[in-house]
Amino acid sequence: MDRAAAVPRDAVHDADPPRLEELLPLVARGDEGAFGRVYDLISPTVYGLVRRVLRDPAQSEEVTQEVLVEVWRSACRYDARRGSPQAWVMTLAHRRAVDRVRSEQASSDREARAAAADTRRPYDEVEEEATNRLERERVRRCLDTLTELQGQSVRLAFYGGYSYREVARLLSAPLGTVKTRMRDGLIRLRDCLGVEW
Repeated sequence: MDRAAAVPRDAVHDADPPRLEELLPLVARGDEGAFGRVYDLISPTVYGLVRRVLRDPAQSEEVTQEVLVEVWRSACRYDARRGSPQAWVMTLAHRRAVDRVRSEQASSDREARAAAADTRRPYDEVEEEATNRLERERVRRCLDTLTELQGQSVRLAFYGGYSYREVARLLSAPLGTVKTRMRDGLIRLRDCLGVEW
């Protein structure tokens, strides 16, 4: 096999490929070709770091893409005095991966809190309506056992929302009589309904 044919064409022309330090200023000026080379040089390393932090391959690929897009957008902010381009990119990658872990944890915590807070039984409208109907019927039956004055007083007070004085005025009865009849009526209702006060 011919060794020259096995060597990629770019390798023949680029005996000494450009380094990250040389490519980042070109990327900062919007050179897409330079970014393609940066991508090829750094993406495996970025993915490795992100994968160690996240452990999930799909999320690691996503975060790696986000980091490389950030390199494309913010290459002009790279400052060689503060460190190597590789260290700058790895710092971006590590921060983005940690942010993703925190975001996932916060989401998981919110879901756990929501699940813990929702300990109610599912609402069954049919059961609720049937129970309410039975209770109303039971109250009606017990109200029918009261005397006329007791029944009228209790109905006006509880269903009409009237005070003792207003009930006495509406029934043209003395206030003391209405209070006594209402108290007696409530005691009979309590006994009829089997409610403990």
